[in-house]
Amino acid sequence: MAYRETEKMRLRKAAARQRIAECTYKCVAEGGFRNAKITHIAKAANVATGTIYRHFESKEDLFAEIFRAATQREIDKVTEALATPGSAIEQLGKALRQFAERALKGPVMAWSLIAEPVDPKVEEERLAYRKAYADLFEQAIREGIKEGCIPDQNARQSSTCLVGAIAESLVGPLSPTQTGQIAANETDNHDLLVDTIICFCIQGLTGTRS
Repeated sequence: MAYRETEKMRLRKAAARQRIAECTYKCVAEGGFRNAKITHIAKAANVATGTIYRHFESKEDLFAEIFRAATQREIDKVTEALATPGSAIEQLGKALRQFAERALKGPVMAWSLIAEPVDPKVEEERLAYRKAYADLFEQAIREGIKEGCIPDQNARQSSTCLVGAIAESLVGPLSPTQTGQIAANETDNHDLLVDTIICFCIQGLTGTRS
């Protein structure tokens, strides 16, 4: 007689998988991917190390899933900002601010998503993450061109430039070697950095200062 998995067993397995994912997310948020050791994750999730590999084919698969979950949270926030009332330029300003401020409030996770050296499978997710932002920005730029608040331009190229500019401008401040230095005067430094990023990006799109 073939074995048939019961509903109770399916729920138990789903709960274990969710617990593993949540503990991995927490480990990455606290120390990046390089410090998210499988043994630590297993202990935090209260499962055996082998149990993790019954739910995920490899550590890379587990990390790729966590990367997707973390980036989707950020993409959702930017999407919300782009849907607020106002002109396309105002919406883009809010979206850029949302991106930068959330990154600076959670520097370890932001560094992991933006710049931490990762395995190829996770790097593939990073490329998809950057493309998702570029797609959102491209749509907003096209709307701005239609409105007349953004000069005619190659919206696709401009959107990728926005993603590159904001990500690169945050790499230094988010770097593990720099975050401790920023903490001494955190609020002022962060506000100035965010304002500078937004000013640069909007000026690049419009040719005028925001």
